[in-house]
Amino acid sequence: MSKKDFGDLNKRELVDLVYTMMNTDEKENTELPLVEQVVAERKKLNSKAKFRHILKSTVSALIVAAAAAVLISMLFLPVIQVSGDSMKPTLSNGDIILLVKSKHFSTGELCCVSWQNKLLLKRVIGLPGDNIDIDEKGNVFLNGKLLDEPYVISKSLGECDIDLPYTVPEGKLFVMGDQRETSIDSRNSAVGCIDYDQMVGRYLFRIWSAD
Repeated sequence: MSKKDFGDLNKRELVDLVYTMMNTDEKENTELPLVEQVVAERKKLNSKAKFRHILKSTVSALIVAAAAAVLISMLFLPVIQVSGDSMKPTLSNGDIILLVKSKHFSTGELCCVSWQNKLLLKRVIGLPGDNIDIDEKGNVFLNGKLLDEPYVISKSLGECDIDLPYTVPEGKLFVMGDQRETSIDSRNSAVGCIDYDQMVGRYLFRIWSAD
């Protein structure tokens, strides 16, 4: 085999080819390999190099995508799992939901609150300056008007120890759970109104239902 037959091979391919040929079972064959053998071996080396490149690129892309997903989740779209039944029937224990971080909330919106190193899911009832009143049957009055609450199955005054009617302080939100009889929320002085800094985000949609 002449020297020109190796003309298209680069240094790495030539070294790999010679090394491979030296370690074949045909140890007694001292002649240079045929052109067909060179071409076949070269294709094999190129295929291996291409596979390694594709594998490396795929792994790198997956790592970047995973890191981006974690970053987005932490900064903008937290994902949490519902714990407890205070928001039934809207949400159940074990549901996985997506939140969106926000500083703007509306009456009736579902939200996630950070309280004593716990995450609580509640519903916004009153904004800063709103007047809240609740009668013995559990009917909620917002600024003198009965609040329409189709999400509540059974109304109750619940664990309420605050003086009613109650005015929501500036910079805070009045929140309640949908299970009015058992939910511990802003009606109870142990929780009270929630500062905006305690708001983790508002409910966007349910990713997975535990039911």
